[in-house]
Amino acid sequence: MTELLFYHLERATLESVLPGLLEKTLERGWRATVRASSRARVEALDNRLWTYRDESFLPHAAAGDGAGEPVWLTDGEDLPNAPQVLFLVDGARTEAAAIEGLERCVVIFDGRDEDALADARAFWKASAQAGHDVTYWKQSAEGRWEKQG
Repeated sequence: MTELLFYHLERATLESVLPGLLEKTLERGWRATVRASSRARVEALDNRLWTYRDESFLPHAAAGDGAGEPVWLTDGEDLPNAPQVLFLVDGARTEAAAIEGLERCVVIFDGRDEDALADARAFWKASAQAGHDVTYWKQSAEGRWEKQG
């Protein structure tokens, strides 16, 4: 059974939330694959992970020889770094059965986008029906993450 965490963005952006979640993933000794919906979005996230903080960066790769990096960015189905965690961002999708064997799958979606919200709800339902442990997190008015279900 894979643990699924759904992060409902309302106040923060993906670019501000993703680096912190990836840092926590690496602190656990896990590798992560981040799947975005387009190559342009992968390139934007690649740039963000190099520059999000002046004093550090997240070791990652988006193409080429980076399959051994702890964080892999892609717009495809590939998981070349054998991750424990799959992040689905910007509408990237997978099937509930495809996450078997992962420790965790993190779905980050824009709650202000009705299509993204509907997709997240459908994936929540399919994942729960497949027997995965699903958790829903939403930002409070103060910007902190609160567990909703």
